[in-house]
Amino acid sequence: MISSILLNVLKKLTFVTLMVMLFLSSLNFSKNVNRIEEDQRKVLNIARHVSDLQTGLKLDSARTAAIEKITKIMTRYNKTLDAQQQYQIANEIYTMNVKYDNLDVDLICATITHESARSWRPDVLSPAGAVGLMQIMPHTGEFLSRHEGIEWTTPEEVLHNPINNIRMGCRYLSMLIELYHVDGGLAAYNGGERRAARWLASGRDDEVLFEETRGYVPAVLKLYRIYKN
Repeated sequence: MISSILLNVLKKLTFVTLMVMLFLSSLNFSKNVNRIEEDQRKVLNIARHVSDLQTGLKLDSARTAAIEKITKIMTRYNKTLDAQQQYQIANEIYTMNVKYDNLDVDLICATITHESARSWRPDVLSPAGAVGLMQIMPHTGEFLSRHEGIEWTTPEEVLHNPINNIRMGCRYLSMLIELYHVDGGLAAYNGGERRAARWLASGRDDEVLFEETRGYVPAVLKLYRIYKN
């Protein structure tokens, strides 16, 4: 009888021991799984970090190359700007090229070159009253300044600032190109939207355009091709 009781006790102890061992084993297994998952997370984070670095290096390389190209174009026409002014202008053009999908560095530079009468002077003023690098009329500038969050004081103060001028000019040109494509957008930039819309509707009959605009569109596109190539 006693031996039977002892046997039962031993069986129960063995069972409990096995359960404890299984429990401890499961704890170790869980810890190992957690450790593996943590290691995997670390590897993924490192991979993401490396990928971000590679992307950043590519972007920085593209930005540097673009700024160098813009500076070369700029100094071809204007050697009076100091290094800081050159960098600020070039950097803003690159920023606009990133901001607007339908603009690129070459098109912006071509527009500035022609609009500024190949001077690249931030203070250039046309006989018609257009101001600055991208030759923005004061009433257009005042309208655009509200969208860009630029305080409008006087046309000279706002539009002679090359950063303001490029920001507003690129916003306006991008909007027009979105509506009328590249050639139509350039026609609208120079001669107004109504005339550009009529020109496109007529199958690009140049008689519809102002005489100045007839020469303006091919001149900018020619510069665009030169800079692009």
